[in-house]
Amino acid sequence: MINNGKSHKIAIVGDSLSSGGAEKVHAILSVYFQKNGLEVHNCVFMDLITYEFSGEVLNLGKISSNSFFVYRKAKRFFIFRNFIKSNDFDFVIDFRQKTNFILEFLISRFVYSNNAIYRVASGVLDFYFPKSSFLATVLCQNKTIVTVSNAIREKVEQLGFTKKALCIYNPIDFEKIEFLKNQFNIEYDNYILAVGSFKDIKQFDKLILAYSKSILPAQNIKLVLLGNGKNRAIYESMSKELRIDEFVKIEDFLNNPFPFYKNAKFTVLSSKNEGFPNVLLESLACETPVVAFNCLSGPSEIIQDCENGLLVENQNLEKLTTAMNQLIINQELYLHCKKNAKESVLKFSVERIGEQWIQLFNTSK
Repeated sequence: MINNGKSHKIAIVGDSLSSGGAEKVHAILSVYFQKNGLEVHNCVFMDLITYEFSGEVLNLGKISSNSFFVYRKAKRFFIFRNFIKSNDFDFVIDFRQKTNFILEFLISRFVYSNNAIYRVASGVLDFYFPKSSFLATVLCQNKTIVTVSNAIREKVEQLGFTKKALCIYNPIDFEKIEFLKNQFNIEYDNYILAVGSFKDIKQFDKLILAYSKSILPAQNIKLVLLGNGKNRAIYESMSKELRIDEFVKIEDFLNNPFPFYKNAKFTVLSSKNEGFPNVLLESLACETPVVAFNCLSGPSEIIQDCENGLLVENQNLEKLTTAMNQLIINQELYLHCKKNAKESVLKFSVERIGEQWIQLFNTSK
């Protein structure tokens, strides 16, 4: 126990407990908090729960799911309000994206008190705040803002609508990863990996193009894409047009991607933007180097160039191809990055990050 004798009652509010990086962090922190003597309650707005979590859960996604839209929204709002008000939580950590100003105004003013912590997990602040600084100030008044990277914290501070912004990075559960990465075998033995939703923001189409121009197909090094989403057919069609479909393997998203990380030569992140990408943390935790665009935000705070991976000029497709080639051609560099991979992310262990959260609780009451 590290809570210095202080027992807190915590609510963690999220969109769901499935699929996404923010959702995974929600689940990891719920387990950590409960192990350290905190009373944990979870609330999710969608009926999607696949990650292992701890504590009680209120699944608003199951409430009146077949009813009229307006009635359903209103009923869930009042149940949510009663959940927050009746439990008298010491802190409420809100992981949700916030794109409906009216709903967020009602929650900010009539549900949450000054103990609410808004977690911001993307460099695209429009997912969390109105474009108007005045409206953002209205929502965030007396709320603590926790960002997942220092780059996001700096952007929030520049907007000037809060004086309570700090950075707490995403955690890694090394013990769990050590167990999960050996749970099954991968049928491919010579591949690089990309993990994420098949949405435009991940830019796997750009990755496929960069891969097609690299030396990797000629050396029978495959590209494995792990995820789900609307663009799957686009990626399949593109691979055929580029005549590399025999080398591009598309696999469904798994709750346990760690055997894929463990056996990959390296992992590539080709996103337009990020928050603090779990993909990089998880790959490095499995001792697998990474290649990533230096996008906003996260990669530059995780990757030490030529030490645990390669940091590529943002959105430079030619340099992305060069970086992939480099990690195949330069074995000395590759082995150096692989050797440093796990050690480079030890500072993001759930024990260290969880302690930062508990210190925040202890110093805020």
